[in-house]
Amino acid sequence: MGQFNPYKFLLIIFLLFSIAKSPSAGNERRTYIIHMDKSAMPAPFSTHHDWYMSTLSSLSSPYGISPVHLYSYKYVMDGFSAVLSQTHLDQLEKLPGHVSTFPESYGHLHTTHTPKFLGLNKHSGLWPAGKFGDDIIIGVLDTGIWPESESFNDRNMPPVPERWRGTCETGTEFNTSHCNKKLIGARKFSQGMKQYRLNVSNTDDYDSPRDYMGHGTHTSSTAAGSRVQNADYFGYAEGTATGIAPSARIAMYKVLFYSEDSDAYDAAATDVLAGMDQAIEDGVDIMSLSLGFIETPFFENPIAIGAFAALKKGIFVTCSAGNAGPHGYTMLNGAPWLTTVGAGTVDRELGAHVTLGEGDITVTGISMYPENLFVSRIPLYFGHGNRSKELCDWNSLDSQDVAGKFVFCDYDNESSVFQSETDMYGLDIAGAIFSSGDGEFQSPFDFNLPFVTVDTKDGDLVKNYILNTTNATVSVKFGITTLGTKPAPKVAYFSSRGPDRRSPWILKPDILAPGYLILAAWVPNRGFAPIRDDDYLLTDYALVSGTSMSCPHTAGVAALLKATHRDWSSAAIRSAVMTTADVTDNANGRIIDMTTAVAGTPLDFGAGHLNPNKAMDPGLVYDIEVEDYINYLCALNYTSQQIQIITGTSNFSCKYASLDLNYPSFIVILNKTNSTTSTFRRVLLNVADTASIYNAVVEAPPGMKVVVQPSTVNFPGKYTKAEFNLTVEINLEVDSVAPQSDYFGNYGFLSWNEANGTHVIRSPIVSAIASAKNP
Repeated sequence: MGQFNPYKFLLIIFLLFSIAKSPSAGNERRTYIIHMDKSAMPAPFSTHHDWYMSTLSSLSSPYGISPVHLYSYKYVMDGFSAVLSQTHLDQLEKLPGHVSTFPESYGHLHTTHTPKFLGLNKHSGLWPAGKFGDDIIIGVLDTGIWPESESFNDRNMPPVPERWRGTCETGTEFNTSHCNKKLIGARKFSQGMKQYRLNVSNTDDYDSPRDYMGHGTHTSSTAAGSRVQNADYFGYAEGTATGIAPSARIAMYKVLFYSEDSDAYDAAATDVLAGMDQAIEDGVDIMSLSLGFIETPFFENPIAIGAFAALKKGIFVTCSAGNAGPHGYTMLNGAPWLTTVGAGTVDRELGAHVTLGEGDITVTGISMYPENLFVSRIPLYFGHGNRSKELCDWNSLDSQDVAGKFVFCDYDNESSVFQSETDMYGLDIAGAIFSSGDGEFQSPFDFNLPFVTVDTKDGDLVKNYILNTTNATVSVKFGITTLGTKPAPKVAYFSSRGPDRRSPWILKPDILAPGYLILAAWVPNRGFAPIRDDDYLLTDYALVSGTSMSCPHTAGVAALLKATHRDWSSAAIRSAVMTTADVTDNANGRIIDMTTAVAGTPLDFGAGHLNPNKAMDPGLVYDIEVEDYINYLCALNYTSQQIQIITGTSNFSCKYASLDLNYPSFIVILNKTNSTTSTFRRVLLNVADTASIYNAVVEAPPGMKVVVQPSTVNFPGKYTKAEFNLTVEINLEVDSVAPQSDYFGNYGFLSWNEANGTHVIRSPIVSAIASAKNP
């Protein structure tokens, strides 16, 4: 489920650039980008382009070399680019309407960053092994799709697979011609919405497969979008956008619609079930659902029910974990036959350079302001001595003090006190610098002026500069992109956490995948990013945050794995993804929680962060049969009727009821006690081509004792199996070991290491304080 804060919508591709300065001379020519104040355009000009051209022609050329106009910008910024001499530049900066000028930037072009961050390479590993997802069909249940997006072009794609039974429906602003060899199916399911009197909006949605919101377009292109060169977000760093499985096919099942009655995008359970049902009939291989319902028993949950039917057809189903973090017990989509995905960050930051005075101090902050803007020597205000003014309580500020200035807002350890945007606009401020904790403070949703957020350390530098400087000024260069930032990944603050209330005996979420500021296709049908004067800019590509974004990453990887291993079950794919996941970040430390800045736990990140290339060749998997899930449902004390609702069959027995599912993780439940012992039985399946021997390796913290029997397992050949028991003794009352929170005890890991080989699979072992809700 995505979080749609315009602060977070950024381009994920970047230009890593450096600026080379040359000695200035009157006749030396360079390329510049010139920002202009569009409100200063003289009345005689009918277009801004005409004004820009006239401005250039007015510049004198003592050396006989005239300025050369390159581009006039209409949406990305107010201004133009041109080749100028230093003499031209000196004249231009004195003209009315000139805002700022900075030199051209040069850099190395990079592809969409999440595939690279995940280690996908077109020359080796899972991408070529899985033929980039060729012949795999991903069914996406979402808000629809914008078929004209370049991310859905079908250039060089082979014919649609003959096994495909789906179609493209005709509806509002959508017809069969909008489908092609990439987008091979598009349907909408809205009857349930209409029956519940939640009428589909005629102005803010389409009663057809067409996407109005952008969410479904974004998730579809994340999973399987075609390669698109020169994708950008308002001039931020051009690059090539691509989905995780760029050769896979997409089928859209629109089940979420905007309702004016509820003023929200809703999905009726009847519609979701109809969509999943149709996807199964059409012949999809993967289902991706970036949505969820309030946690209920599985027999009342449409996604759990629909996914069980998909499971029986060999369809892999992945769902978002929810955006209710960072608190525990906030999981959605906790059924064990679903692959549930949390959201992590990537090693990229987008922001701004903040320079105080004449270069006395320079710091870098976070900003997603949608202009490639350079603000030069603007007066800087701080309401020192009045806490309300220090916090930028707009009602406490005086317009005479702040008009035309950047205001410094000290939010460290305090929440935002922003009042109405009307109060803010009346102040006529030029922009803002927020100081907030770790620098991850989120600006107000509709703050549409230039802003940057800095962490506490840099905030103190800014504050001390203001307090010790007469006529303090600031210069800010927006549009800065940095890759390779550490540590990454981190667990996104909004990502929902386990345990799952309805099914705490299965560790959830299963996996962490990129879900923070993810670039993908967007709908260009309405204003999107707020900017000055209450304007909103359009964009074809946007960065969005949420577990909605991490879910299609996992769907794309599953498509690659299914294309590589056609005989793997959905459980085998999930096992491969989980047991090869990374639990360390790029700084060689445990993955940390974005909220606390300390090491996270498997209740935050599941088995770890997705690593596609390792998942391609795990060596061993924990497989699960349909009967095993039925035994688990029996152990939940569901009635025969309730189990039949989920499984679609009455032909079963509860003789072997057990909560001990053959899952690739282990969780011990502490119910009103700090000590307990649990024994788990597991079966390993060798999916490697050769015979092998594996040895158990345990990492256990104080208060946890783990015994594996046998500690060595032998596999004579491919598809052979081996059993083992894992006994976990938890005693948090010894050695002053205390639970780390009101829902988490401690955790360790079990690894199976191949003797004289390279395969290693890892499973988390967690003790958690949880009590399941009764059916």
